[in-house]
Amino acid sequence: MNKLFEKKTGFGILATLLMILPGVASAQELDTGDTAWMITATVLVLLMTIPGLSLFYAGMVRSKNVLSVLMQCFAITGLMTVIWMLWGYSMAFDTTGMEAGVLNINSIVGGLGNAFMSGITVDSMSGTIPESVFATFQMTFAIITPALIVGAFAERMKFSTMLVFMALWVTICYVPMVHMVWSGDGGLLWDWGVIDFAGGTVVHINAGIAGLVAAVMLGKRKGYPTTAMPPHNLTYTIIGAALLWVGWFGFNAGSAVAAGGSAGMAMLVTQIATATAAITWMSVEWFAHGKPSVLGIASGAVAGLVAITPASGSVGPQGALYIGIAAGIGCFFAATTLKRAMGYDDSLDVFGVHAIGGIIGAVLTGVFTAELFGGTGLADGIGAQLWIQIKSVIFTVVYTGVLTAVILKVLDATMGLRISDEEEQEGIDITSHDERGYIF
Repeated sequence: MNKLFEKKTGFGILATLLMILPGVASAQELDTGDTAWMITATVLVLLMTIPGLSLFYAGMVRSKNVLSVLMQCFAITGLMTVIWMLWGYSMAFDTTGMEAGVLNINSIVGGLGNAFMSGITVDSMSGTIPESVFATFQMTFAIITPALIVGAFAERMKFSTMLVFMALWVTICYVPMVHMVWSGDGGLLWDWGVIDFAGGTVVHINAGIAGLVAAVMLGKRKGYPTTAMPPHNLTYTIIGAALLWVGWFGFNAGSAVAAGGSAGMAMLVTQIATATAAITWMSVEWFAHGKPSVLGIASGAVAGLVAITPASGSVGPQGALYIGIAAGIGCFFAATTLKRAMGYDDSLDVFGVHAIGGIIGAVLTGVFTAELFGGTGLADGIGAQLWIQIKSVIFTVVYTGVLTAVILKVLDATMGLRISDEEEQEGIDITSHDERGYIF
C-alpha cells in the first residue's frame, strides 16, 4: 500500500531498478498520471468516512442516537488529521535505524524525525508522486480505521472519553501496525514477508478486535438482547454502503500508488469479491431466515470489501471470487450465530464483519496469491505463505487486543467509559450534544 510495498510487486521491481541503474531516469521524477490518480484515490478514501461510514452507521442505530454517530465520525476525521500531522505520519513512516533482518524498537514504531510533517515540501517526492499526496492518502486510512470502531460501542460511550480513547488508540495500536507492516525492510511483519496490500491486518483486524474489546468492556446496551433495537433508517445505511463500495476503489486500487496494471487488477478483484460476498450473504440469509434483507446485502458487500483488501494487490479474479464467497458465509455466521452464542453486544457488527472478514482475507491471501489460482505467485509456496499470514493475524489480535484493553481500563478509572443509564434512555443526541436528528 505504501511506497515501499511496491518492492513486492512488478511495478516495485521496476522502480527499484530505475533507482539503482546508472543512466536510467530516476523513479523519483514526478509522474503526472500517478499523481492525478493518487489525488483521486485520496478523495475516494476520505469519502468512505464522511459521508460513507457515517451514514452506514447512522442508519443502523436508533433515531435518538443518529446524530451521535455522525458526530463521532466527523470529530474523528478532524482529530486524526491533526494527530497524523503532529506525530502519526512520522511514527508510521520514519525508517531511521531500520535494517532488514534486525529487530529493534525501530522495527515496531518509527521516530519523530518527521513530526509536524517537517521535511514535506512542494518538491519532496514519494516514488513518482509528491510526498504531500502520499501523506494525505495515508492520513485518510488513519481517519477511517478508528472510525470503524465506533460501530462496536455505538449508543453507550461518553463522547469525551471516545475522543481520548481514539487519540491513544491510533498512537499506540494503529501507527505501530502501519510501521510494522508497511514501512519496509526492518519492519517486524514486513521482514516476516506478510502480504497485506491495503490493510487486512493494519486496518480491519486491528479495528475489529479493538471494537470487540470495547464492546465487552463497556457492557451491553440497556435491554440488549431482549429489547428490539432495529435500525431506524436503512435508507441511510444502504446509501452509506454504496458510498463505501465506490470509495473502496480508492482504498484498494489506490494502494498500488501508481496508475498501472496493479491498480487496474486491484479494481477488478475488489468489484468481484464485493459483489460475490453481497450475493452470498443475501443467499445464505434467504435460506436461513426465509427472506433477504437490505441490511444483509449491505453487510455482505462490506464483508467482501474487507476480505479482498489484503489480497487486492496479489490475487486474480478467480481468487477474488472464492474470497468473496468465504467472506459472505463467514461474516454472516459471525454476525448472527457467533454473536448470539457469545452474548457480546457489538452494536453494528464491527467484529463480525471487519475482524472476521479481515482474518478470512488475510489467511486466504496466502492461498490465492499462488499462480495456480491466477495470483502473482508465491516464492516459497502456499504452505509457507499461509503460515506467515496466520502468524500475522495472531500477532495483530494479541497486540491490539491487549493494548486496547489497557487503554480502556485506564480511561475507565480516570474518565469513565459509559454514559449514565438516564442518558442512555433519553438518547445521546440530546444528552451529549443538545440536538435532535428529527423533530417529531
